[in-house]
Amino acid sequence: MLLAIDVGNTHTVLGIFDGDRLVADWRMASLTHRTVDENWLTIKSFCTDAHIPLTGISGIGISSVVPDLTDVFESLARKYFKVEPVTVTASLDLGIRILYTDPGAVGADRLCNAIAGFRKYGGPLVVIDFGTATTFDVIAASGDYLGGVITLGLDSTASELHRRAAKLPKIELRFPSSVIGRETEASMQSGVMFGAVDAVEGTIRRIAAELGTKPKVIATGGLAGIIASHTTIIEACEPSLVLEGVRLIYERVLRKRVK
Repeated sequence: MLLAIDVGNTHTVLGIFDGDRLVADWRMASLTHRTVDENWLTIKSFCTDAHIPLTGISGIGISSVVPDLTDVFESLARKYFKVEPVTVTASLDLGIRILYTDPGAVGADRLCNAIAGFRKYGGPLVVIDFGTATTFDVIAASGDYLGGVITLGLDSTASELHRRAAKLPKIELRFPSSVIGRETEASMQSGVMFGAVDAVEGTIRRIAAELGTKPKVIATGGLAGIIASHTTIIEACEPSLVLEGVRLIYERVLRKRVK
């Protein structure tokens, strides 16, 4: 079995793969003050509750955008699982060209999304990831990573409104019953949620015009489902896409090591 770890700025998602099947997954806060031992105890508890034997985990793959936690989970893999982890970076042979000016600047999660999305849907493809930031990753028909778009995530947008304006409250991220809000909370929800839908649709139109063709569009991340329910541009939601990408990259690296 493979333990796939997706370390994001807000949450860390853990997934256990038995072959190509995701058999369990969990989400926890990405806390940089947690030690190797504390994270180990959390993983041990998750696996025990799910009746997954820790001795059955023979590999660990890591996608991380938090350098301090990358080190923590790499150390955890070596100390407690006695394995050398595969940490996703642009320097690995991923089987695709990364057409960023600096390939090393592309987040590991974006590479995982691109590889897993292309494997399942082909290209041209746009993967939208609704996380701390909302990212659009564009993959060519050949599978090459062309680049993308980064903007503030929905939760980040709502939090900034609350932080910067003394009289604006914290809001729940859901769609109000109408675009025209008749109270402050509904007005903020309208701006954040409908604004996100319009941003998605407008950005995809611009990407399609630049590509000269209409790409497939899929979404991942915690809020993908709720946004997808309000637009026809998003064709499918894949909540475990980064984990799937970690698995695919891990397996590719493992095959090359065996050779």
